Amino acid sequence: MRLRNLIPFAVAALALTACGGTNTPAASAPVPDSVSAADLAKVTLKVGDQKGGQKSYLEAAGLLKDLPYKIEWSTFTSGPPLLEAASAGAIDIGSVGNTPPIFAAAANAKIAVVSAQKGDVSSDAFLVPEDSPLRSIEDLRGKTIGVAKGSSAHGLVLTVLNKAKLTPADVTLSFLQPSDAFAAFTQKKLDAWSIWDPYTTQALRDTKARVLIDGTGTLGGGKPNTEAGLDSLASGYGFLVAGKAALADAGKNAALRDYVVRYAKALNYAKSHGDERAAVWAKETGLKPEVALEATQRGLDRPIKLDDTVIADEQKLADAFVAAKVLPTKFTFADFVDNRFAADVAAVAESGAQK
Repeated sequence: MRLRNLIPFAVAALALTACGGTNTPAASAPVPDSVSAADLAKVTLKVGDQKGGQKSYLEAAGLLKDLPYKIEWSTFTSGPPLLEAASAGAIDIGSVGNTPPIFAAAANAKIAVVSAQKGDVSSDAFLVPEDSPLRSIEDLRGKTIGVAKGSSAHGLVLTVLNKAKLTPADVTLSFLQPSDAFAAFTQKKLDAWSIWDPYTTQALRDTKARVLIDGTGTLGGGKPNTEAGLDSLASGYGFLVAGKAALADAGKNAALRDYVVRYAKALNYAKSHGDERAAVWAKETGLKPEVALEATQRGLDRPIKLDDTVIADEQKLADAFVAAKVLPTKFTFADFVDNRFAADVAAVAESGAQK
């Protein structure tokens, strides 16, 4: 299946009531006393997803059954339109990479980062055609790079250009959503494409693309490195981001607390059940099973504490975008972080790290 067929329209809701599988991990966080079970049962939590990412983790772990509230899923092509929907109240929460919250914060969007995760960064890559003459990042000068504006791949572009002592003005950035970028890449309308998994894996398999450089900073692509540190070109951070309207609603706030804990547990579960997650992911998205499995084997996300280190790293990236004149004004990223669920998620992250 071609990649463009994997992605529904940006705000097309799947409107599915959540259901799940077996082998359920420990129960999720208790509902706050201020919201009764009867009231929570009336809540419909609107969750924005990308490529079945959250849903496949949760369903594989069996954590979408016996929910005390309903879930309505919507699928988005990338993080920026997802956060636009969250700010507008069209969805309540969704998972995105490290860069979309920065662009949303710069636009003073009505959103807040509520939990963090970290994944492998070797799948964050600059791809070039197999026969491309490009061999170094300095060769990118004057070239056309495909990227989704405001996505984590956009952050990688800026970091790679800085490493090559280039600026965005030294290249042509073609802002394309992944499906359109895949088509342009296969037609050789792009010299390079900055992208993430599962698109990285699919392009490498289906178009025989070549990795120019990946998020670990390795030319030609490196080995999977789920423990890559902040010296890498990409941080590997991802976030659950909620709309402020949902956080201000008592019923949805209770559902959000339960959801972020379930998701953290699902991430931990997948570490030892990657095959299960890959199978569900393929079923949810139409990915070829071998693509889903290879992308899963490359590295899985894990829950981490949303602490000062994470926030400081996001601030550095935000400041880099401002310095490059991609964003207009310096702002404080911490103002768009809400730690009300931090203790709950930190406990799950710690328990997963001990296994």
